[in-house]
Amino acid sequence: MNFTKIAATPVTHIGWGAIENLLTEVQLLAPEKILIVADPILKQIGVIENVVRPISEANYPYDIYTDIIPEPLLQTGQKLVDFARAGNYSLIIGIGGGSALDLAKLAAVFMANEGDIKDYLNLSGSKKIQHKGIPKILIATTSGTGAEVTNISVLALEHTKDVISHDHLIADVAIVDAQLTVSVPAKVTAATGADALTHAIEAYISVNANPYSDGLALQAIKLISGSLRDAVANGDNKQARTAMAYGSYLAGLAFFNAGVGAIHALAYPLGGQFHIPHGDSNAVLIPYVMDYIRPSCFVKMGDIFAAMNGSVTGISPEEASVKCIFSLISLLKDIGIPATLAGFNVPESALEQLTADGFKQKRLLARCPMPLTETDILNIYKKAFSGHLVS
Repeated sequence: MNFTKIAATPVTHIGWGAIENLLTEVQLLAPEKILIVADPILKQIGVIENVVRPISEANYPYDIYTDIIPEPLLQTGQKLVDFARAGNYSLIIGIGGGSALDLAKLAAVFMANEGDIKDYLNLSGSKKIQHKGIPKILIATTSGTGAEVTNISVLALEHTKDVISHDHLIADVAIVDAQLTVSVPAKVTAATGADALTHAIEAYISVNANPYSDGLALQAIKLISGSLRDAVANGDNKQARTAMAYGSYLAGLAFFNAGVGAIHALAYPLGGQFHIPHGDSNAVLIPYVMDYIRPSCFVKMGDIFAAMNGSVTGISPEEASVKCIFSLISLLKDIGIPATLAGFNVPESALEQLTADGFKQKRLLARCPMPLTETDILNIYKKAFSGHLVS
Protein backbone atom coordinates (compact mmCIF):
# COMPACT_ATOMS: atom_id res chain seq x y z
CA MET A 1 0.00 0.00 0.00
CA ASN A 2 1.23 3.50 -0.84
CA PHE A 3 0.85 6.01 1.93
CA THR A 4 2.28 9.34 3.03
CA LYS A 5 3.52 10.40 6.44
CA ILE A 6 2.67 14.02 7.20
CA ALA A 7 5.37 15.48 9.41
CA ALA A 8 4.25 17.28 12.54
CA THR A 9 4.79 21.03 12.65
CA PRO A 10 5.34 23.33 15.60
CA VAL A 11 2.65 25.54 17.05
CA THR A 12 3.15 28.57 14.83
CA HIS A 13 2.29 32.25 15.05
CA ILE A 14 2.72 33.85 11.64
CA GLY A 15 1.93 37.27 10.24
CA TRP A 16 2.80 40.91 10.77
CA GLY A 17 3.09 41.46 14.54
CA ALA A 18 3.17 37.75 15.43
CA ILE A 19 6.03 38.40 17.88
CA GLU A 20 3.44 39.76 20.31
CA ASN A 21 2.61 36.13 21.14
CA LEU A 22 6.07 35.37 22.52
CA LEU A 23 5.38 36.21 26.15
CA THR A 24 2.19 34.12 26.20
CA GLU A 25 4.10 31.09 24.91
CA VAL A 26 6.89 31.62 27.45
CA GLN A 27 4.33 31.81 30.25
CA LEU A 28 2.79 28.52 29.14
CA LEU A 29 6.19 26.84 29.36
CA ALA A 30 6.95 28.46 32.75
CA PRO A 31 10.75 28.32 32.51
CA GLU A 32 13.01 28.92 35.48
CA LYS A 33 15.89 30.16 33.32
CA ILE A 34 16.05 31.03 29.61
CA LEU A 35 18.91 30.98 27.13
CA ILE A 36 18.41 33.24 24.12
CA VAL A 37 20.55 32.22 21.13
CA ALA A 38 20.73 35.07 18.63
CA ASP A 39 22.56 36.42 15.62
CA PRO A 40 25.04 39.01 16.96
CA ILE A 41 23.95 41.65 14.43
CA LEU A 42 20.43 41.53 15.89
CA LYS A 43 21.80 42.58 19.26
CA GLN A 44 23.81 45.38 17.68
CA ILE A 45 20.81 46.89 15.89
CA GLY A 46 18.45 46.56 18.86
CA VAL A 47 16.17 43.81 17.56
CA ILE A 48 16.95 41.50 20.48
CA GLU A 49 16.25 44.20 23.03
CA ASN A 50 12.80 44.79 21.57
CA VAL A 51 11.98 41.09 21.31
CA VAL A 52 12.98 40.19 24.88
CA ARG A 53 11.61 43.29 26.58
CA PRO A 54 8.29 41.61 27.53
CA ILE A 55 10.22 38.65 28.95
CA SER A 56 12.43 40.94 30.97
CA GLU A 57 9.48 42.96 32.25
CA ALA A 58 7.83 39.70 33.35
CA ASN A 59 10.97 39.00 35.45
CA TYR A 60 12.06 35.81 33.71
CA PRO A 61 15.82 35.34 34.19
CA TYR A 62 17.67 34.94 30.90
CA ASP A 63 21.10 34.98 29.28
CA ILE A 64 21.84 36.04 25.72
CA TYR A 65 24.33 34.01 23.67
CA THR A 66 25.60 35.58 20.43
CA ASP A 67 28.92 33.81 19.89
CA ILE A 68 27.79 32.33 16.60
CA ILE A 69 28.70 32.81 12.95
CA PRO A 70 26.94 32.35 9.62
CA GLU A 71 27.39 28.85 8.21
CA PRO A 72 28.38 27.66 11.70
CA LEU A 73 31.25 25.25 12.16
CA LEU A 74 30.98 22.01 14.07
CA GLN A 75 33.08 23.65 16.79
CA THR A 76 30.64 26.56 16.95
CA GLY A 77 27.79 24.20 17.71
CA GLN A 78 29.77 22.25 20.28
CA LYS A 79 30.81 25.43 22.09
CA LEU A 80 27.18 26.52 22.42
CA VAL A 81 26.08 23.07 23.61
CA ASP A 82 28.79 23.10 26.28
CA PHE A 83 27.67 26.58 27.38
CA ALA A 84 24.01 25.55 27.56
CA ARG A 85 24.76 22.39 29.51
CA ALA A 86 26.71 24.40 32.09
CA GLY A 87 23.92 26.93 32.51
CA ASN A 88 21.09 24.66 33.65
CA TYR A 89 18.53 26.31 31.36
CA SER A 90 14.92 25.18 31.04
CA LEU A 91 13.98 26.98 27.80
CA ILE A 92 15.90 27.93 24.65
CA ILE A 93 14.74 30.80 22.45
CA GLY A 94 16.45 31.05 19.05
CA ILE A 95 16.26 34.36 17.19
CA GLY A 96 17.73 34.95 13.76
CA GLY A 97 18.38 33.25 10.45
CA GLY A 98 18.93 29.58 9.85
CA SER A 99 22.30 29.41 11.56
CA ALA A 100 21.03 30.80 14.87
CA LEU A 101 17.91 28.64 14.77
CA ASP A 102 19.81 25.46 13.91
CA LEU A 103 22.22 26.08 16.79
CA ALA A 104 19.36 26.82 19.18
CA LYS A 105 17.85 23.42 18.30
CA LEU A 106 21.12 21.70 19.10
CA ALA A 107 21.47 23.53 22.42
CA ALA A 108 17.97 22.47 23.49
CA VAL A 109 18.26 18.84 22.44
CA PHE A 110 21.79 18.21 23.69
CA MET A 111 20.87 19.39 27.16
CA ALA A 112 19.53 15.84 27.50
CA ASN A 113 21.75 13.80 25.16
CA GLU A 114 25.27 12.78 26.05
CA GLY A 115 28.48 13.10 24.09
CA ASP A 116 29.74 15.46 21.40
CA ILE A 117 27.52 16.57 18.54
CA LYS A 118 30.03 15.23 15.98
CA ASP A 119 28.99 11.74 17.05
CA TYR A 120 25.47 12.42 15.74
CA LEU A 121 26.33 13.73 12.23
CA ASN A 122 24.54 12.17 9.28
CA LEU A 123 27.64 11.32 7.22
CA SER A 124 30.03 10.17 9.90
CA GLY A 125 28.27 9.85 13.25
CA SER A 126 27.30 6.62 14.96
CA LYS A 127 24.97 7.83 17.70
CA LYS A 128 21.24 8.57 17.54
CA ILE A 129 19.41 11.21 19.54
CA GLN A 130 17.43 9.54 22.33
CA HIS A 131 15.87 12.36 24.36
CA LYS A 132 13.88 15.47 23.44
CA GLY A 133 15.74 17.91 25.65
CA ILE A 134 14.24 21.17 26.87
CA PRO A 135 11.55 23.25 25.10
CA LYS A 136 12.56 25.60 22.31
CA ILE A 137 10.91 28.60 20.69
CA LEU A 138 12.31 29.59 17.30
CA ILE A 139 11.84 33.10 15.92
CA ALA A 140 12.77 33.62 12.27
CA THR A 141 14.20 37.00 11.26
CA THR A 142 14.89 36.09 7.62
CA SER A 143 12.57 34.68 4.98
CA GLY A 144 14.59 31.81 3.68
CA THR A 145 15.78 28.82 5.61
CA GLY A 146 12.58 27.36 7.03
CA ALA A 147 14.68 26.26 10.01
CA GLU A 148 11.87 27.17 12.38
CA VAL A 149 9.75 24.26 11.13
CA THR A 150 12.26 21.54 10.23
CA ASN A 151 13.99 18.72 12.09
CA ILE A 152 17.58 19.29 10.96
CA SER A 153 20.56 21.38 12.01
CA VAL A 154 23.26 22.12 9.42
CA LEU A 155 26.94 22.41 10.33
CA ALA A 156 30.02 23.22 8.26
CA LEU A 157 32.90 20.75 8.05
CA GLU A 158 36.31 21.09 6.43
CA HIS A 159 35.20 20.51 2.84
CA THR A 160 31.43 20.32 2.96
CA LYS A 161 28.45 20.44 5.28
CA ASP A 162 26.59 17.81 7.23
CA VAL A 163 23.41 17.66 9.27
CA ILE A 164 22.04 16.28 12.47
CA SER A 165 18.48 15.13 11.86
CA HIS A 166 15.82 14.00 14.32
CA ASP A 167 12.23 14.91 15.13
CA HIS A 168 13.34 16.02 18.60
CA LEU A 169 14.92 19.01 16.83
CA ILE A 170 11.48 20.29 15.84
CA ALA A 171 10.56 23.49 17.67
CA ASP A 172 7.84 23.53 20.29
CA VAL A 173 6.78 26.96 19.04
CA ALA A 174 7.67 28.88 15.88
CA ILE A 175 7.13 32.60 15.39
CA VAL A 176 7.32 34.06 11.88
CA ASP A 177 6.87 37.83 11.94
CA ALA A 178 7.58 39.66 8.70
CA GLN A 179 8.23 42.94 10.50
CA LEU A 180 11.40 41.38 11.96
CA THR A 181 12.75 40.99 8.41
CA VAL A 182 12.50 44.66 7.47
CA SER A 183 16.04 45.39 8.69
CA VAL A 184 17.55 42.57 6.63
CA PRO A 185 19.90 44.01 3.94
CA ALA A 186 19.00 43.57 0.28
CA LYS A 187 21.84 41.12 -0.41
CA VAL A 188 20.78 38.86 2.47
CA THR A 189 17.12 39.20 1.46
CA ALA A 190 18.08 38.00 -2.03
CA ALA A 191 20.14 35.04 -0.82
CA THR A 192 17.67 33.82 1.79
CA GLY A 193 14.77 34.32 -0.59
CA ALA A 194 16.53 32.24 -3.24
CA ASP A 195 17.12 29.60 -0.57
CA ALA A 196 13.39 29.46 0.17
CA LEU A 197 12.62 29.23 -3.55
CA THR A 198 15.07 26.33 -3.81
CA HIS A 199 13.30 24.54 -0.95
CA ALA A 200 9.97 24.84 -2.72
CA ILE A 201 11.26 23.80 -6.14
CA GLU A 202 13.21 20.81 -4.86
CA ALA A 203 10.33 19.67 -2.67
CA TYR A 204 8.00 19.82 -5.68
CA ILE A 205 10.23 17.70 -7.93
CA SER A 206 11.38 15.35 -5.14
CA VAL A 207 10.77 11.63 -5.56
CA ASN A 208 9.17 11.87 -2.11
CA ALA A 209 6.70 14.56 -3.15
CA ASN A 210 3.02 14.01 -2.39
CA PRO A 211 -0.20 16.02 -2.81
CA TYR A 212 0.30 17.64 0.60
CA SER A 213 3.85 18.83 -0.07
CA ASP A 214 2.96 19.74 -3.67
CA GLY A 215 0.30 22.19 -2.55
CA LEU A 216 2.66 23.82 -0.07
CA ALA A 217 5.48 23.99 -2.62
CA LEU A 218 3.47 25.53 -5.45
CA GLN A 219 1.95 28.17 -3.20
CA ALA A 220 5.41 28.95 -1.85
CA ILE A 221 6.79 29.33 -5.38
CA LYS A 222 3.93 31.66 -6.27
CA LEU A 223 4.43 33.85 -3.20
CA ILE A 224 8.22 33.98 -3.38
CA SER A 225 8.57 34.55 -7.12
CA GLY A 226 5.90 37.24 -6.96
CA SER A 227 7.42 39.19 -4.08
CA LEU A 228 11.18 38.59 -3.93
CA ARG A 229 12.11 41.33 -6.40
CA ASP A 230 10.08 43.90 -4.45
CA ALA A 231 11.45 42.74 -1.07
CA VAL A 232 15.02 43.14 -2.35
CA ALA A 233 14.35 46.50 -4.00
CA ASN A 234 12.49 47.96 -1.03
CA GLY A 235 12.93 46.27 2.32
CA ASP A 236 10.16 48.40 3.85
CA ASN A 237 7.56 46.95 1.49
CA LYS A 238 5.15 45.40 3.99
CA GLN A 239 3.21 43.43 1.40
CA ALA A 240 6.35 41.93 -0.15
CA ARG A 241 7.89 41.11 3.22
CA THR A 242 4.70 39.44 4.40
CA ALA A 243 4.41 37.37 1.23
CA MET A 244 8.05 36.32 1.59
CA ALA A 245 7.51 35.29 5.22
CA TYR A 246 4.56 33.09 4.30
CA GLY A 247 6.36 31.76 1.22
CA SER A 248 9.46 30.82 3.19
CA TYR A 249 7.37 29.16 5.89
CA LEU A 250 5.36 27.11 3.37
CA ALA A 251 8.55 26.15 1.54
CA GLY A 252 9.98 24.95 4.84
CA LEU A 253 6.95 22.77 5.44
CA ALA A 254 7.14 21.46 1.86
CA PHE A 255 10.73 20.35 2.07
CA PHE A 256 10.28 19.03 5.61
CA ASN A 257 7.76 16.60 4.11
CA ALA A 258 9.31 15.91 0.69
CA GLY A 259 12.99 16.76 1.17
CA VAL A 260 15.45 18.70 -0.96
CA GLY A 261 17.76 17.22 -3.56
CA ALA A 262 20.63 17.79 -5.94
CA ILE A 263 20.81 21.58 -5.68
CA HIS A 264 21.43 21.32 -1.95
CA ALA A 265 23.78 18.37 -2.41
CA LEU A 266 26.00 20.43 -4.71
CA ALA A 267 25.61 23.61 -2.66
CA TYR A 268 26.92 22.10 0.58
CA PRO A 269 30.52 21.77 -0.68
CA LEU A 270 30.45 25.37 -1.95
CA GLY A 271 29.59 26.52 1.54
CA GLY A 272 32.07 24.20 3.19
CA GLN A 273 35.07 24.96 0.97
CA PHE A 274 34.50 28.57 -0.04
CA HIS A 275 32.23 29.82 2.76
CA ILE A 276 29.67 31.02 0.26
CA PRO A 277 26.43 31.74 2.15
CA HIS A 278 24.00 28.86 1.83
CA GLY A 279 21.37 30.88 -0.01
CA ASP A 280 23.90 32.09 -2.58
CA SER A 281 25.28 28.55 -2.99
CA ASN A 282 21.81 27.28 -3.81
CA ALA A 283 20.90 30.26 -5.96
CA VAL A 284 23.86 30.06 -8.33
CA LEU A 285 23.18 26.37 -8.92
CA ILE A 286 19.41 26.49 -9.45
CA PRO A 287 19.40 27.01 -13.24
CA TYR A 288 22.22 24.56 -13.94
CA VAL A 289 20.87 21.67 -11.88
CA MET A 290 17.31 22.20 -13.09
CA ASP A 291 18.45 22.42 -16.71
CA TYR A 292 20.46 19.22 -16.39
CA ILE A 293 17.62 17.20 -14.86
CA ARG A 294 14.85 18.68 -17.07
CA PRO A 295 14.20 15.40 -18.94
CA SER A 296 13.14 13.79 -15.65
CA CYS A 297 10.56 16.42 -14.72
CA PHE A 298 9.24 18.27 -17.79
CA VAL A 299 5.66 18.37 -16.49
CA LYS A 300 6.55 19.52 -12.99
CA MET A 301 8.83 22.24 -14.34
CA GLY A 302 5.92 23.44 -16.41
CA ASP A 303 3.89 23.62 -13.21
CA ILE A 304 6.68 25.64 -11.59
CA PHE A 305 6.73 28.01 -14.55
CA ALA A 306 2.95 28.45 -14.24
CA ALA A 307 3.29 29.14 -10.51
CA MET A 308 5.78 31.86 -11.41
CA ASN A 309 3.00 33.46 -13.47
CA GLY A 310 4.18 32.05 -16.78
CA SER A 311 1.75 31.06 -19.51
CA VAL A 312 1.81 27.39 -20.54
CA THR A 313 -1.10 27.70 -22.96
CA GLY A 314 -0.41 25.96 -26.25
CA ILE A 315 3.10 24.76 -25.44
CA SER A 316 4.44 21.32 -24.60
CA PRO A 317 5.76 20.39 -21.16
CA GLU A 318 9.28 20.33 -22.59
CA GLU A 319 8.90 23.86 -23.98
CA ALA A 320 7.46 25.00 -20.64
CA SER A 321 10.47 23.52 -18.85
CA VAL A 322 12.81 25.64 -20.96
CA LYS A 323 10.74 28.74 -20.25
CA CYS A 324 10.93 27.83 -16.57
CA ILE A 325 14.74 27.92 -16.72
CA PHE A 326 14.74 31.33 -18.36
CA SER A 327 12.22 32.62 -15.83
CA LEU A 328 14.46 31.46 -12.98
CA ILE A 329 17.51 33.04 -14.62
CA SER A 330 15.65 36.34 -14.95
CA LEU A 331 14.56 36.34 -11.31
CA LEU A 332 18.03 35.51 -10.00
CA LYS A 333 19.60 38.20 -12.19
CA ASP A 334 17.09 40.80 -11.02
CA ILE A 335 17.91 40.17 -7.35
CA GLY A 336 21.66 40.37 -7.96
CA ILE A 337 22.80 36.74 -7.74
CA PRO A 338 26.04 36.15 -9.71
CA ALA A 339 25.36 33.95 -12.71
CA THR A 340 28.34 31.59 -12.41
CA LEU A 341 30.63 29.95 -9.87
CA ALA A 342 33.39 32.17 -11.21
CA GLY A 343 31.31 35.10 -9.98
CA PHE A 344 31.86 33.75 -6.46
CA ASN A 345 35.63 33.37 -7.07
CA VAL A 346 35.44 29.59 -7.27
CA PRO A 347 38.42 28.43 -9.38
CA GLU A 348 38.01 25.81 -12.08
CA SER A 349 40.66 23.74 -10.30
CA ALA A 350 38.22 23.19 -7.42
CA LEU A 351 35.54 21.44 -9.45
CA GLU A 352 36.83 17.90 -8.98
CA GLN A 353 36.98 18.22 -5.19
CA LEU A 354 33.53 19.82 -5.18
CA THR A 355 32.29 16.87 -7.22
CA ALA A 356 33.77 14.31 -4.85
CA ASP A 357 32.18 16.02 -1.84
CA GLY A 358 28.86 16.60 -3.58
CA PHE A 359 28.63 12.93 -4.54
CA LYS A 360 28.88 11.99 -0.85
CA GLN A 361 25.54 13.67 -0.16
CA LYS A 362 23.61 10.48 -0.85
CA ARG A 363 20.73 11.45 1.45
CA LEU A 364 19.99 14.47 -0.73
CA LEU A 365 20.83 13.00 -4.12
CA ALA A 366 18.43 10.12 -3.50
CA ARG A 367 15.51 12.55 -3.74
CA CYS A 368 16.45 13.90 -7.17
CA PRO A 369 14.11 12.67 -9.94
CA MET A 370 17.17 11.97 -12.12
CA PRO A 371 19.83 9.71 -10.59
CA LEU A 372 23.12 11.58 -10.83
CA THR A 373 26.49 9.91 -11.25
CA GLU A 374 29.77 11.51 -10.21
CA THR A 375 30.30 12.40 -13.89
CA ASP A 376 26.89 14.10 -14.01
CA ILE A 377 27.77 16.16 -10.96
CA LEU A 378 31.09 17.24 -12.47
CA ASN A 379 29.27 18.24 -15.68
CA ILE A 380 26.83 20.37 -13.68
CA TYR A 381 29.65 22.13 -11.85
CA LYS A 382 31.40 22.74 -15.18
CA LYS A 383 28.24 24.30 -16.60
CA ALA A 384 27.85 26.43 -13.48
CA PHE A 385 31.46 27.58 -13.86
CA SER A 386 31.25 28.41 -17.56
CA GLY A 387 27.69 29.70 -17.61
CA HIS A 388 26.49 27.23 -20.23
CA LEU A 389 22.73 26.87 -19.90
CA VAL A 390 19.62 25.33 -21.48
CA SER A 391 20.91 22.23 -23.21
